[in-house]
Amino acid sequence: MVSSSPSKEDQSVEKWTEGDPSRRAKWWYSTFHTVTAMIGAGVLSLPYAMAYLGWGPGIMVLVLSWCMTLNTMWQMIQLHECVPGTRFDRYLDLGIHAFGEKLGPWIVLPQQLIVQVGCDIVYMVTGGKCLKQFLEMSCTSCTPIRQSYWILIFGGIHFFLSQLPNFNSVAGVSLAAAVMSLCYSTIAWAGSLTHGRIDNVSYGYKSTSAADYMFRVFNALGQISFAFAGHAVALEIQATIPSTPEKPSRIPMWKGALGAYFINAICYFPVALIGYWAFGQDVEDNVLMDLKKPTWLIASANLMVVVHVIGSYQVYAFPVFSMLEEMLMKKFNFPPGLLLRVIARSAYVAFTLFVGVTFPFFGDLLGFFGGFGFAPTSYFLPSIMWLIIKKPKRFSIKWFINWVINQNSYNTASIYIGFFIMMASTIGGLRNIVTDASTYRFYT
Repeated sequence: MVSSSPSKEDQSVEKWTEGDPSRRAKWWYSTFHTVTAMIGAGVLSLPYAMAYLGWGPGIMVLVLSWCMTLNTMWQMIQLHECVPGTRFDRYLDLGIHAFGEKLGPWIVLPQQLIVQVGCDIVYMVTGGKCLKQFLEMSCTSCTPIRQSYWILIFGGIHFFLSQLPNFNSVAGVSLAAAVMSLCYSTIAWAGSLTHGRIDNVSYGYKSTSAADYMFRVFNALGQISFAFAGHAVALEIQATIPSTPEKPSRIPMWKGALGAYFINAICYFPVALIGYWAFGQDVEDNVLMDLKKPTWLIASANLMVVVHVIGSYQVYAFPVFSMLEEMLMKKFNFPPGLLLRVIARSAYVAFTLFVGVTFPFFGDLLGFFGGFGFAPTSYFLPSIMWLIIKKPKRFSIKWFINWVINQNSYNTASIYIGFFIMMASTIGGLRNIVTDASTYRFYT
């Protein structure tokens, strides 16, 4: 946001936290950053979500989610420069512009932080689990190591990577992560296809109590919501792209987003459908855990997941780093410099590591954070901000299109359906975390 007559202190804070002022990123940067942010641990849980939703509802929810989030991604990209001469480089900045100085932070900031911090917690768990699986498959004679230790090892990597200065400095890591996501998704569905259907495969709904099944269905909705991420950092990604009146940043960003959504489709739908076809209601919450042969390929896929979530963690962490450093400088008068970076970023990594080690419930965490954070930021907040900022005249053609014609597909549907998913999957995920924690031995 552009402010009038900033003080020297404000200028110092802005200079430190603005990241990469040169804005030199190309359109394909937005593709692999968005792929890295979007295609993550959630893709491996899609067959598990299908096991609770079934063929018809499961496919319907997947298709609707893909269409709705593509539309809201387009809205975010268009709103990045909705005020001439101003670029809203953060989700929070756009929220303040839409909802006002007082209300904006309360509406947007909690949701964005839940998405970013929640993703990083899930990625801590995913990285540790996949490291453990990789070693056990690669070295059958090695002494098994506790899962908690593997999560700690994975977290240790981020204490070093988090010291990189800005978004573009992790471009190489993000590119490697995007390539890995495509590779391990292909291995997941191709491996399931090669494996074939298990004996006595069942596509019926899981046999459990009515109440438990309802909560598990709610959690499955959250898992699908988690899989359609990226909106929480879309503006930060677009902020790295240069913009001129002749070629505004929305053009290359939208090109990159379309590329990312194409990759999303060829990863998500085969994994969800073929994984469920092969294992039915008995599929694990991480489909790779069901695949045992060929050992070297499945071990490689687990290592690819590790590489991918390393990049994904950093993509979601960098906006949080910026917020933390800005808060420490403004509220506690920390001078900008290496000490600030080490303290703020190491504390954040340590926090996500602690929560990941304490609550390593992969599927339940996906559902909880998917509902509580991803549904608002990906499904309905962009549509609400679009209608507030664009202000189509009441009962005009544009107003009619936004509120009536699009009710079954885009803006209004995103708001209504997104709100339902948020409430249902948050309740389901939280309930399942509490239920699973009651029988779990912590730090084992």
